[in-house]
Amino acid sequence: DILLLDDILNSEPSSPLPNKEQNPPSFKEELKAYEAETIKSSVDEPPKVELKDLPHHLEYAFLEGDNKLPVIIAKELRNVEKAALIKVLKSHKQAITWKLSDIQGMNPKFCTHKILMEEDYKLAVRHQRRVNPKIHDVKKKEVEKLLDAGLIYPVSDSPWVSLVHYVPKKGSFTVVENEENELSQLV
Repeated sequence: DILLLDDILNSEPSSPLPNKEQNPPSFKEELKAYEAETIKSSVDEPPKVELKDLPHHLEYAFLEGDNKLPVIIAKELRNVEKAALIKVLKSHKQAITWKLSDIQGMNPKFCTHKILMEEDYKLAVRHQRRVNPKIHDVKKKEVEKLLDAGLIYPVSDSPWVSLVHYVPKKGSFTVVENEENELSQLV
């Protein structure tokens, strides 16, 4: 085996392989030259964004035109302060990212995922686990941060998420609060 390997390594590339009747396959395909794609930043081609309702103390401001490059600022700012803030943000537009692909060194495949489902999928039910009360607030804050950053978003029509249903126990009743803040039995 070592002698065969030695013959292969020392033989001419165009000569037949030792102890073989066939020649090595020839590669006639030419190498194709591809032009490098330049990815335009979101400042050059702003993405179409869906503006969501903001809390009462925040508002949208746009760095270009009436609906391009949105930023969220405080409503309580005076007009002079708003103008100064927008001027600074406009001068540093390249530092703000509107898409994950704008973050240099961050591969979008690293921080996004897809759940591929087939048409004949079968739903699996898992009961909710209890969370340690000490960790519950930490988890809630982390999820809120991810929601605010836009890395996750609520999905209302997912087949994986079911609505909450009230299932009364036999021989019991449910009490709810009415418009006058009084407790009444739910029928």
